[in-house]
Amino acid sequence: MRPGLLAWQWRDYTAKHRDRGNLLLHIVAVPLFQLATLVLIYGLARGRAIAGVAALAGLGLAVLLQGRGHRREGETPTPFAGAGDFVTRFVVEQWVTFPRFVLSGGWYRNLRRAQSL
Repeated sequence: MRPGLLAWQWRDYTAKHRDRGNLLLHIVAVPLFQLATLVLIYGLARGRAIAGVAALAGLGLAVLLQGRGHRREGETPTPFAGAGDFVTRFVVEQWVTFPRFVLSGGWYRNLRRAQSL
């Protein structure tokens, strides 16, 4: 895991989430990822294979949507330094950084700015 991941990710998060389409994709895809994560935990804990398969599909869709959204941005994310870097950065973004961005008003501010351009 990157040292200081939370601060590092937050530092330029606003700059990398300015495109209206990306913002709208994130507001759908992040809750999808969170829900799929909880369903996956449930499926594993209760031995429910169908829940696990559905959860993996949801996780995959969330990753795909966000990847497409980030391609729309003028400033793209720092490339991943391997599988471990991808997993830690992505999970932290879903569970900490993006919710913080929304709750701080950053998501709405950037959406308004994107609409006024």
